[in-house]
Amino acid sequence: MGDVFTSSWFYWAIGIAIGLPVGLVLLTEWQHKLRRRNSFLAKPVTLLRNYLLPLAALLLLMVEASQIPAGSTSVRMVGTLVAFVVLVLLLSGINAAVFEGAPDGSWRNRVPGIFLDVARFLLIAVGVALIFAYIWGANVKGLFTALGITSIVVGLTLQNSVGQIISGLLMLFEQPFKIGDWLDTPAAKGRVAEVNWRAVHLETGTGLQITPNSVLAGASFTNLSRPPGKHTIMVTSVFGLDDAPDEVCAMLVRVASELPQCHPDRSPTAVPLGAREYQTKIPLRSPADDGKAKATFLRWIWYSSRRAGLHLDEAEDGFSTPERVAAAIQAVVAPRLRLDRDEQLELVPHARVERFGAGELVQRSGEVPTGMMFVLAGELQLTASGEDGAEVIVGTLEEGSFIGQSTLTRQPVIGSTYAVDEVTMVAVGREQIERIVHENPLLLQEFGRAIEQRRDHVLRAVSTAEDDDSADT
Repeated sequence: MGDVFTSSWFYWAIGIAIGLPVGLVLLTEWQHKLRRRNSFLAKPVTLLRNYLLPLAALLLLMVEASQIPAGSTSVRMVGTLVAFVVLVLLLSGINAAVFEGAPDGSWRNRVPGIFLDVARFLLIAVGVALIFAYIWGANVKGLFTALGITSIVVGLTLQNSVGQIISGLLMLFEQPFKIGDWLDTPAAKGRVAEVNWRAVHLETGTGLQITPNSVLAGASFTNLSRPPGKHTIMVTSVFGLDDAPDEVCAMLVRVASELPQCHPDRSPTAVPLGAREYQTKIPLRSPADDGKAKATFLRWIWYSSRRAGLHLDEAEDGFSTPERVAAAIQAVVAPRLRLDRDEQLELVPHARVERFGAGELVQRSGEVPTGMMFVLAGELQLTASGEDGAEVIVGTLEEGSFIGQSTLTRQPVIGSTYAVDEVTMVAVGREQIERIVHENPLLLQEFGRAIEQRRDHVLRAVSTAEDDDSADT
Protein backbone atom coordinates (compact mmCIF):
# COMPACT_ATOMS: atom_id res chain seq x y z
CA MET A 1 0.00 0.00 0.00
CA GLY A 2 2.86 2.34 0.77
CA ASP A 3 4.26 1.75 -2.71
CA VAL A 4 0.95 2.96 -4.21
CA PHE A 5 1.07 6.29 -2.42
CA THR A 6 4.70 6.83 -3.32
CA SER A 7 4.18 5.99 -7.02
CA SER A 8 3.93 8.89 -9.45
CA TRP A 9 1.24 7.19 -11.54
CA PHE A 10 -1.14 7.29 -8.55
CA TYR A 11 -1.08 11.07 -8.30
CA TRP A 12 -1.43 11.40 -12.07
CA ALA A 13 -4.48 9.16 -12.00
CA ILE A 14 -6.05 11.12 -9.09
CA GLY A 15 -5.28 14.45 -10.83
CA ILE A 16 -6.84 13.30 -14.08
CA ALA A 17 -9.89 11.84 -12.31
CA ILE A 18 -10.52 15.15 -10.54
CA GLY A 19 -9.25 17.63 -13.13
CA LEU A 20 -11.18 16.27 -16.12
CA PRO A 21 -14.69 16.68 -14.61
CA VAL A 22 -13.82 20.05 -13.10
CA GLY A 23 -12.39 21.25 -16.42
CA LEU A 24 -15.48 20.05 -18.30
CA VAL A 25 -17.80 21.88 -15.88
CA LEU A 26 -15.83 25.13 -16.12
CA LEU A 27 -15.58 24.99 -19.92
CA THR A 28 -19.31 24.18 -20.19
CA GLU A 29 -20.22 27.28 -18.17
CA TRP A 30 -17.85 29.39 -20.27
CA GLN A 31 -19.34 27.93 -23.44
CA HIS A 32 -22.93 28.76 -22.39
CA LYS A 33 -21.92 32.29 -21.42
CA LEU A 34 -20.26 32.91 -24.81
CA ARG A 35 -23.26 31.52 -26.68
CA ARG A 36 -25.63 33.83 -24.79
CA ARG A 37 -23.47 36.75 -25.91
CA ASN A 38 -23.23 35.40 -29.50
CA SER A 39 -19.47 35.58 -29.15
CA PHE A 40 -17.20 34.32 -31.92
CA LEU A 41 -15.08 32.57 -29.26
CA ALA A 42 -17.84 30.02 -28.61
CA LYS A 43 -16.58 27.73 -31.38
CA PRO A 44 -12.95 27.52 -30.13
CA VAL A 45 -14.15 26.90 -26.58
CA THR A 46 -16.39 24.10 -27.87
CA LEU A 47 -13.38 22.46 -29.55
CA LEU A 48 -11.42 22.80 -26.32
CA ARG A 49 -14.20 21.24 -24.23
CA ASN A 50 -15.38 18.45 -26.53
CA TYR A 51 -12.10 17.27 -28.05
CA LEU A 52 -8.86 18.68 -26.71
CA LEU A 53 -9.47 18.27 -22.97
CA PRO A 54 -10.66 14.62 -23.18
CA LEU A 55 -7.89 13.63 -25.61
CA ALA A 56 -5.22 15.36 -23.50
CA ALA A 57 -6.53 13.54 -20.39
CA LEU A 58 -6.41 10.23 -22.27
CA LEU A 59 -2.84 10.88 -23.42
CA LEU A 60 -1.69 11.72 -19.87
CA LEU A 61 -3.48 8.67 -18.56
CA MET A 62 -1.68 6.41 -21.02
CA VAL A 63 1.79 7.92 -20.65
CA GLU A 64 1.94 8.92 -16.98
CA ALA A 65 -0.62 6.74 -15.21
CA SER A 66 -0.44 3.53 -17.25
CA GLN A 67 3.28 3.92 -17.97
CA ILE A 68 2.83 3.01 -21.66
CA PRO A 69 6.03 3.74 -23.61
CA ALA A 70 5.89 6.99 -25.63
CA GLY A 71 7.08 5.15 -28.74
CA SER A 72 4.16 2.75 -28.84
CA THR A 73 1.68 3.00 -31.68
CA SER A 74 -1.31 3.68 -29.44
CA VAL A 75 0.41 6.64 -27.74
CA ARG A 76 1.54 8.04 -31.09
CA MET A 77 -1.97 7.79 -32.49
CA VAL A 78 -3.49 9.59 -29.50
CA GLY A 79 -0.68 12.17 -29.62
CA THR A 80 -1.41 12.76 -33.32
CA LEU A 81 -5.06 13.40 -32.54
CA VAL A 82 -4.11 15.83 -29.75
CA ALA A 83 -1.67 17.71 -32.00
CA PHE A 84 -4.22 17.89 -34.81
CA VAL A 85 -6.93 19.26 -32.48
CA VAL A 86 -4.42 21.81 -31.12
CA LEU A 87 -3.73 22.91 -34.72
CA VAL A 88 -7.45 23.27 -35.49
CA LEU A 89 -8.00 25.11 -32.19
CA LEU A 90 -5.15 27.48 -33.00
CA LEU A 91 -6.59 28.31 -36.43
CA SER A 92 -10.10 28.72 -35.08
CA GLY A 93 -8.96 30.88 -32.17
CA ILE A 94 -6.90 33.23 -34.36
CA ASN A 95 -9.78 33.59 -36.83
CA ALA A 96 -12.31 34.30 -34.05
CA ALA A 97 -10.12 36.67 -32.07
CA VAL A 98 -8.62 38.65 -34.97
CA PHE A 99 -10.82 38.56 -38.06
CA GLU A 100 -14.39 37.63 -37.10
CA GLY A 101 -16.30 40.64 -35.85
CA ALA A 102 -13.60 43.05 -37.02
CA PRO A 103 -14.81 46.71 -37.19
CA ASP A 104 -15.76 48.02 -40.63
CA GLY A 105 -12.88 49.82 -42.31
CA SER A 106 -10.16 48.19 -40.19
CA TRP A 107 -7.28 46.28 -41.76
CA ARG A 108 -8.68 43.06 -40.25
CA ASN A 109 -11.97 43.62 -42.09
CA ARG A 110 -10.18 44.41 -45.38
CA VAL A 111 -8.12 41.21 -45.49
CA PRO A 112 -9.55 39.17 -48.42
CA GLY A 113 -10.81 35.67 -47.72
CA ILE A 114 -8.34 34.19 -50.18
CA PHE A 115 -5.46 35.50 -48.04
CA LEU A 116 -6.89 33.75 -45.03
CA ASP A 117 -7.30 30.53 -47.02
CA VAL A 118 -3.66 30.63 -48.17
CA ALA A 119 -2.38 31.36 -44.64
CA ARG A 120 -4.59 28.61 -43.24
CA PHE A 121 -3.22 26.13 -45.80
CA LEU A 122 0.39 27.04 -44.95
CA LEU A 123 -0.19 26.64 -41.21
CA ILE A 124 -1.84 23.27 -41.73
CA ALA A 125 1.05 22.13 -43.94
CA VAL A 126 3.65 23.21 -41.37
CA GLY A 127 1.63 21.67 -38.51
CA VAL A 128 1.24 18.33 -40.28
CA ALA A 129 4.97 18.31 -41.07
CA LEU A 130 5.83 18.92 -37.41
CA ILE A 131 3.44 16.15 -36.33
CA PHE A 132 5.11 13.64 -38.64
CA ALA A 133 8.59 14.84 -37.65
CA TYR A 134 8.25 14.84 -33.85
CA ILE A 135 5.64 12.16 -33.23
CA TRP A 136 6.35 9.63 -35.99
CA GLY A 137 10.03 10.48 -36.53
CA ALA A 138 9.62 11.09 -40.27
CA ASN A 139 12.29 12.97 -42.24
CA VAL A 140 10.49 15.97 -43.75
CA LYS A 141 13.58 17.93 -44.84
CA GLY A 142 13.73 16.15 -48.16
CA LEU A 143 10.03 16.75 -48.70
CA PHE A 144 10.39 20.52 -48.14
CA THR A 145 13.40 20.62 -50.45
CA ALA A 146 11.49 18.82 -53.19
CA LEU A 147 8.51 21.14 -52.73
CA GLY A 148 10.76 24.19 -52.94
CA ILE A 149 12.36 23.07 -56.19
CA THR A 150 8.99 22.09 -57.62
CA SER A 151 7.48 25.48 -56.72
CA ILE A 152 10.34 27.29 -58.52
CA VAL A 153 9.83 25.21 -61.66
CA VAL A 154 6.07 25.67 -61.59
CA GLY A 155 6.48 29.41 -60.97
CA LEU A 156 8.75 29.85 -63.98
CA THR A 157 6.46 27.77 -66.16
CA LEU A 158 3.25 29.54 -65.12
CA GLN A 159 4.65 33.00 -64.47
CA ASN A 160 1.91 34.76 -66.46
CA SER A 161 -0.88 32.99 -64.63
CA VAL A 162 0.89 33.38 -61.30
CA GLY A 163 1.39 37.08 -62.06
CA GLN A 164 -2.34 37.50 -62.55
CA ILE A 165 -2.99 35.70 -59.27
CA ILE A 166 -0.49 37.87 -57.38
CA SER A 167 -1.97 41.02 -58.96
CA GLY A 168 -5.41 39.85 -57.94
CA LEU A 169 -4.30 39.13 -54.37
CA LEU A 170 -2.65 42.55 -54.02
CA MET A 171 -5.69 44.31 -55.44
CA LEU A 172 -8.02 42.31 -53.20
CA PHE A 173 -5.94 43.27 -50.19
CA GLU A 174 -6.12 46.96 -51.12
CA GLN A 175 -9.88 46.63 -51.76
CA PRO A 176 -10.44 49.61 -54.12
CA PHE A 177 -13.94 48.23 -54.68
CA LYS A 178 -16.36 45.66 -53.31
CA ILE A 179 -19.23 43.53 -54.56
CA GLY A 180 -22.02 45.81 -55.78
CA ASP A 181 -19.82 48.81 -56.64
CA TRP A 182 -19.98 50.33 -60.11
CA LEU A 183 -16.70 50.53 -62.03
CA ASP A 184 -15.80 52.44 -65.18
CA THR A 185 -12.83 50.57 -66.66
CA PRO A 186 -11.11 50.88 -70.07
CA ALA A 187 -12.82 47.63 -71.10
CA ALA A 188 -16.36 48.14 -69.79
CA LYS A 189 -18.62 49.92 -67.33
CA GLY A 190 -20.77 47.91 -64.96
CA ARG A 191 -21.55 46.58 -61.49
CA VAL A 192 -19.10 44.26 -59.72
CA ALA A 193 -20.80 40.87 -59.53
CA GLU A 194 -17.88 38.64 -58.51
CA VAL A 195 -14.21 38.97 -57.59
CA ASN A 196 -11.80 36.04 -57.52
CA TRP A 197 -8.03 35.77 -57.61
CA ARG A 198 -7.94 35.69 -61.40
CA ALA A 199 -10.54 38.15 -62.68
CA VAL A 200 -13.31 40.63 -61.86
CA HIS A 201 -16.80 39.99 -63.25
CA LEU A 202 -18.75 43.12 -64.25
CA GLU A 203 -22.46 43.12 -65.04
CA THR A 204 -22.94 45.44 -68.02
CA GLY A 205 -25.94 46.25 -70.13
CA THR A 206 -24.81 43.76 -72.77
CA GLY A 207 -23.71 40.85 -70.60
CA LEU A 208 -21.00 39.77 -68.16
CA GLN A 209 -17.59 41.38 -68.75
CA ILE A 210 -14.64 39.31 -67.46
CA THR A 211 -11.61 41.52 -66.78
CA PRO A 212 -8.33 39.93 -65.60
CA ASN A 213 -6.99 41.30 -62.34
CA SER A 214 -3.63 42.02 -63.95
CA VAL A 215 -5.37 44.37 -66.42
CA LEU A 216 -7.11 46.30 -63.65
CA ALA A 217 -3.97 46.36 -61.53
CA GLY A 218 -1.97 47.84 -64.42
CA ALA A 219 -4.53 50.44 -65.54
CA SER A 220 -6.55 53.23 -63.98
CA PHE A 221 -10.28 52.87 -63.45
CA THR A 222 -13.03 54.82 -61.71
CA ASN A 223 -15.11 53.54 -58.82
CA LEU A 224 -18.39 55.32 -59.44
CA SER A 225 -19.80 54.21 -56.07
CA ARG A 226 -17.15 55.95 -53.97
CA PRO A 227 -17.60 58.23 -52.22
CA PRO A 228 -21.24 57.17 -51.76
CA GLY A 229 -23.90 59.65 -52.83
CA LYS A 230 -21.49 61.74 -54.95
CA HIS A 231 -22.08 60.21 -58.38
CA THR A 232 -23.02 62.60 -61.19
CA ILE A 233 -23.48 62.49 -64.96
CA MET A 234 -22.75 65.16 -67.54
CA VAL A 235 -25.21 65.77 -70.38
CA THR A 236 -24.34 68.11 -73.26
CA SER A 237 -27.04 69.79 -75.32
CA VAL A 238 -27.15 72.36 -78.11
CA PHE A 239 -29.54 75.32 -78.37
CA GLY A 240 -30.16 78.12 -80.81
CA LEU A 241 -27.85 81.11 -81.08
CA ASP A 242 -30.63 83.55 -80.11
CA ASP A 243 -31.67 81.64 -76.98
CA ALA A 244 -30.78 83.52 -73.80
CA PRO A 245 -28.18 81.48 -71.85
CA ASP A 246 -29.80 82.18 -68.47
CA GLU A 247 -33.18 80.96 -69.72
CA VAL A 248 -31.62 77.82 -71.17
CA CYS A 249 -29.69 77.05 -67.96
CA ALA A 250 -32.78 77.66 -65.80
CA MET A 251 -34.84 75.27 -67.94
CA LEU A 252 -32.14 72.59 -67.86
CA VAL A 253 -31.74 72.82 -64.08
CA ARG A 254 -35.50 72.68 -63.53
CA VAL A 255 -35.93 69.58 -65.69
CA ALA A 256 -32.91 67.87 -64.11
CA SER A 257 -34.19 68.53 -60.58
CA GLU A 258 -37.53 66.89 -61.47
CA LEU A 259 -35.90 63.61 -62.52
CA PRO A 260 -36.87 60.69 -60.26
CA GLN A 261 -33.23 59.58 -60.25
CA CYS A 262 -31.89 62.97 -59.11
CA HIS A 263 -30.30 62.93 -55.65
CA PRO A 264 -32.72 64.66 -53.24
CA ASP A 265 -29.98 66.32 -51.17
CA ARG A 266 -27.95 67.76 -54.06
CA SER A 267 -28.79 70.25 -56.79
CA PRO A 268 -28.05 69.96 -60.52
CA THR A 269 -26.22 72.72 -62.35
CA ALA A 270 -26.03 73.88 -65.96
CA VAL A 271 -23.39 76.05 -67.63
CA PRO A 272 -22.85 77.31 -71.19
CA LEU A 273 -19.78 75.89 -72.90
CA GLY A 274 -19.80 78.18 -75.92
CA ALA A 275 -20.56 77.33 -79.53
CA ARG A 276 -24.26 76.98 -78.55
CA GLU A 277 -23.41 74.04 -76.23
CA TYR A 278 -24.59 73.66 -72.64
CA GLN A 279 -23.48 71.10 -70.06
CA THR A 280 -25.82 69.88 -67.32
CA LYS A 281 -24.37 68.21 -64.22
CA ILE A 282 -26.94 65.90 -62.63
CA PRO A 283 -26.31 64.24 -59.21
CA LEU A 284 -27.82 60.76 -59.07
CA ARG A 285 -28.80 58.38 -56.31
CA SER A 286 -26.82 55.49 -57.84
CA PRO A 287 -24.59 54.78 -60.87
CA ALA A 288 -27.22 52.24 -61.90
CA ASP A 289 -29.47 55.18 -62.87
CA ASP A 290 -27.06 56.62 -65.47
CA GLY A 291 -28.72 55.38 -68.62
CA LYS A 292 -32.32 55.87 -67.52
CA ALA A 293 -31.66 59.34 -66.09
CA LYS A 294 -29.92 60.54 -69.25
CA ALA A 295 -32.64 59.13 -71.54
CA THR A 296 -35.42 60.71 -69.46
CA PHE A 297 -33.60 64.05 -69.26
CA LEU A 298 -33.07 64.24 -73.04
CA ARG A 299 -36.70 63.33 -73.64
CA TRP A 300 -38.07 65.87 -71.17
CA ILE A 301 -35.96 68.81 -72.38
CA TRP A 302 -37.34 68.18 -75.88
CA TYR A 303 -40.84 68.98 -74.61
CA SER A 304 -39.79 71.63 -72.10
CA SER A 305 -37.68 73.62 -74.55
CA ARG A 306 -40.56 73.87 -77.01
CA ARG A 307 -42.96 75.02 -74.31
CA ALA A 308 -40.42 77.66 -73.25
CA GLY A 309 -39.86 78.87 -76.82
CA LEU A 310 -36.24 77.67 -76.86
CA HIS A 311 -34.59 75.95 -79.80
CA LEU A 312 -33.08 72.61 -78.78
CA ASP A 313 -30.66 71.43 -81.49
CA GLU A 314 -31.50 74.77 -83.21
CA ALA A 315 -34.89 73.38 -84.25
CA GLU A 316 -38.01 75.52 -84.73
CA ASP A 317 -41.26 74.35 -83.15
CA GLY A 318 -44.27 74.72 -85.45
CA PHE A 319 -46.67 72.61 -83.43
CA SER A 320 -48.88 75.32 -81.90
CA THR A 321 -50.34 76.74 -85.14
CA PRO A 322 -53.45 78.96 -85.15
CA GLU A 323 -55.39 76.21 -86.89
CA ARG A 324 -54.45 73.63 -84.28
CA VAL A 325 -55.18 76.08 -81.45
CA ALA A 326 -58.62 76.91 -82.89
CA ALA A 327 -59.49 73.21 -83.24
CA ALA A 328 -58.31 72.50 -79.69
CA ILE A 329 -60.36 75.38 -78.24
CA GLN A 330 -63.45 74.16 -80.04
CA ALA A 331 -62.90 70.59 -78.80
CA VAL A 332 -62.14 71.02 -75.08
CA VAL A 333 -62.18 74.71 -74.03
CA ALA A 334 -65.47 75.93 -75.51
CA PRO A 335 -67.64 73.26 -73.83
CA ARG A 336 -66.11 74.03 -70.42
CA LEU A 337 -66.18 77.85 -70.70
CA ARG A 338 -69.41 77.99 -72.73
CA LEU A 339 -67.90 79.95 -75.59
CA ASP A 340 -69.69 80.78 -78.79
CA ARG A 341 -67.98 80.89 -82.17
CA ASP A 342 -66.89 84.52 -81.95
CA GLU A 343 -65.52 84.08 -78.42
CA GLN A 344 -63.53 81.09 -79.58
CA LEU A 345 -61.95 83.10 -82.38
CA GLU A 346 -61.08 85.91 -79.93
CA LEU A 347 -59.36 83.40 -77.65
CA VAL A 348 -57.12 81.84 -80.34
CA PRO A 349 -54.31 84.47 -80.17
CA HIS A 350 -54.19 84.13 -76.36
CA ALA A 351 -53.99 80.33 -76.16
CA ARG A 352 -51.29 77.82 -76.93
CA VAL A 353 -51.17 74.06 -77.52
CA GLU A 354 -48.39 72.42 -75.45
CA ARG A 355 -47.12 68.90 -75.01
CA PHE A 356 -45.67 67.09 -71.98
CA GLY A 357 -43.62 63.89 -72.00
CA ALA A 358 -44.56 60.73 -70.11
CA GLY A 359 -43.80 61.13 -66.40
CA GLU A 360 -43.12 64.87 -66.67
CA LEU A 361 -44.31 67.24 -63.96
CA VAL A 362 -47.15 69.40 -65.28
CA GLN A 363 -48.14 71.29 -62.14
CA ARG A 364 -46.21 71.38 -58.86
CA SER A 365 -47.82 71.28 -55.46
CA GLY A 366 -47.70 74.67 -53.72
CA GLU A 367 -47.43 76.85 -56.84
CA VAL A 368 -50.01 79.40 -57.93
CA PRO A 369 -51.12 78.61 -61.50
CA THR A 370 -50.67 81.38 -64.07
CA GLY A 371 -53.61 80.10 -66.10
CA MET A 372 -55.77 77.10 -66.85
CA MET A 373 -54.83 74.06 -68.91
CA PHE A 374 -57.32 71.78 -70.67
CA VAL A 375 -56.44 68.16 -71.60
CA LEU A 376 -56.72 67.67 -75.35
CA ALA A 377 -55.13 64.19 -75.50
CA GLY A 378 -53.48 61.84 -73.02
CA GLU A 379 -53.95 61.28 -69.30
CA LEU A 380 -52.83 63.13 -66.15
CA GLN A 381 -52.25 61.73 -62.68
CA LEU A 382 -52.99 63.75 -59.54
CA THR A 383 -50.86 63.15 -56.43
CA ALA A 384 -50.53 64.70 -52.99
CA SER A 385 -47.98 64.48 -50.20
CA GLY A 386 -48.86 62.99 -46.82
CA GLU A 387 -47.45 64.06 -43.46
CA ASP A 388 -44.53 61.66 -43.91
CA GLY A 389 -43.71 63.11 -47.34
CA ALA A 390 -44.85 60.05 -49.28
CA GLU A 391 -46.68 60.62 -52.57
CA VAL A 392 -50.33 59.51 -52.59
CA ILE A 393 -52.17 58.96 -55.89
CA VAL A 394 -55.40 60.98 -55.78
CA GLY A 395 -56.87 60.26 -59.20
CA THR A 396 -56.54 60.75 -62.95
CA LEU A 397 -57.75 63.32 -65.48
CA GLU A 398 -58.57 62.46 -69.08
CA GLU A 399 -59.49 64.33 -72.25
CA GLY A 400 -61.71 67.35 -71.59
CA SER A 401 -60.56 67.78 -67.97
CA PHE A 402 -58.76 70.88 -66.74
CA ILE A 403 -56.27 71.98 -64.08
CA GLY A 404 -55.22 75.36 -62.70
CA GLN A 405 -58.68 76.61 -61.79
CA SER A 406 -57.25 78.13 -58.59
CA THR A 407 -55.58 80.76 -60.78
CA LEU A 408 -58.77 82.80 -60.30
CA THR A 409 -58.40 82.84 -56.50
CA ARG A 410 -54.58 83.10 -56.48
CA GLN A 411 -54.47 80.04 -54.23
CA PRO A 412 -51.60 77.51 -54.41
CA VAL A 413 -52.56 74.01 -55.49
CA ILE A 414 -52.30 71.29 -52.84
CA GLY A 415 -51.34 68.45 -55.17
CA SER A 416 -48.99 67.76 -58.06
CA THR A 417 -49.97 66.72 -61.56
CA TYR A 418 -47.90 64.38 -63.76
CA ALA A 419 -48.30 63.22 -67.35
CA VAL A 420 -49.02 59.50 -67.47
CA ASP A 421 -48.16 59.32 -71.16
CA GLU A 422 -47.58 62.03 -73.77
CA VAL A 423 -50.17 64.69 -73.00
CA THR A 424 -51.37 67.50 -75.27
CA MET A 425 -52.97 70.45 -73.50
CA VAL A 426 -54.42 73.87 -74.32
CA ALA A 427 -53.01 76.61 -72.06
CA VAL A 428 -55.07 79.79 -71.50
CA GLY A 429 -53.65 82.67 -69.45
CA ARG A 430 -55.17 84.06 -66.29
CA GLU A 431 -56.23 87.36 -67.83
CA GLN A 432 -58.32 85.66 -70.49
CA ILE A 433 -59.92 83.31 -67.95
CA GLU A 434 -60.80 86.28 -65.71
CA ARG A 435 -62.34 88.14 -68.65
CA ILE A 436 -64.47 85.15 -69.63
CA VAL A 437 -65.58 84.52 -66.05
CA HIS A 438 -66.38 88.22 -65.58
CA GLU A 439 -68.74 88.02 -68.56
CA ASN A 440 -70.32 84.81 -67.23
CA PRO A 441 -70.59 84.85 -63.39
CA LEU A 442 -72.02 81.34 -63.30
CA LEU A 443 -68.65 80.00 -64.40
CA LEU A 444 -67.03 81.53 -61.32
CA GLN A 445 -69.46 79.64 -59.10
CA GLU A 446 -68.74 76.40 -60.97
CA PHE A 447 -64.99 76.89 -60.67
CA GLY A 448 -65.38 77.68 -56.97
CA ARG A 449 -67.26 74.43 -56.45
CA ALA A 450 -64.65 72.56 -58.54
CA ILE A 451 -61.85 73.99 -56.40
CA GLU A 452 -63.51 72.91 -53.16
CA GLN A 453 -64.46 69.47 -54.49
CA ARG A 454 -60.94 68.76 -55.71
CA ARG A 455 -59.42 69.99 -52.45
CA ASP A 456 -61.79 67.77 -50.41
CA HIS A 457 -61.00 64.82 -52.68
CA VAL A 458 -57.25 65.31 -52.16
CA LEU A 459 -57.59 65.58 -48.38
CA ARG A 460 -59.75 62.45 -48.21
CA ALA A 461 -57.28 60.48 -50.32
CA VAL A 462 -54.35 61.53 -48.11
CA SER A 463 -56.29 60.74 -44.93
CA THR A 464 -57.29 57.31 -46.26
CA ALA A 465 -53.73 56.48 -47.21
CA GLU A 466 -52.43 57.48 -43.76
CA ASP A 467 -55.12 55.38 -42.05
CA ASP A 468 -54.14 52.38 -44.19
CA ASP A 469 -50.48 52.85 -43.27
CA SER A 470 -51.38 53.03 -39.56
CA ALA A 471 -53.41 49.84 -39.84
CA ASP A 472 -50.54 48.02 -41.56
CA THR A 473 -48.07 49.01 -38.84
